[in-house]
Amino acid sequence: MTQNKPLTGQALVEKVKELGNLSKEEKARECGYYTQTKNGIERVNMMKFLNALIDAEGIELDSSSEGQGRGGRSASYKISVQSNGNLLIGSAYTKKMGLQPGDEFEITLGRKHIHLKQIGELDDDEE
Repeated sequence: MTQNKPLTGQALVEKVKELGNLSKEEKARECGYYTQTKNGIERVNMMKFLNALIDAEGIELDSSSEGQGRGGRSASYKISVQSNGNLLIGSAYTKKMGLQPGDEFEITLGRKHIHLKQIGELDDDEE
């Protein structure tokens, strides 16, 4: 089985535009997205061609890196007091805020609320 070096990136986009009215399969073949079996049969690899074209155009189909491909729970913006009395703020919230290990907060308690103010952050009236 032989394989060609398929076009990628801007070269792929330009070639597809240049090929105008050809079918998708013909465009894929012309851009190098095919293999030839030992029996001489050509096989067009449409999936690789279409994925390369999507990548070349800069289209993001996958979710952002926050999901890490595992499809976990989404942030509900609610937490519960744990059995040991602690409140745990999950990584979904700290990532969304761009927090790093070691970032410090000042805790202010109200009658029915807790405020966290990042130390070193400017107040609205300090800006």
